[in-house]
Amino acid sequence: MRYIAALLFGLFLAGTVAASQCPALVAKVDSKLESMQQLDSETANNIKALRDQGQTLHEQGKHGESVRVLKEALSMFPE
Repeated sequence: MRYIAALLFGLFLAGTVAASQCPALVAKVDSKLESMQQLDSETANNIKALRDQGQTLHEQGKHGESVRVLKEALSMFPE
């Protein structure tokens, strides 16, 4: 019984960690969008769409999907 309780507690904490990562990733996307002036409009629009999708997924409680989408948005920025 202790193992089941520990497993459930661990799953709860994992969800909480993912949930707190979403706002930080949204802020990172926003910050990069403000500082990048050499982005073409198509790339900027795609990044903004992914950012908005990630924000919506976060608000729906789908934190794993939100993190995936926001990381995809961050990967679109030139190095």
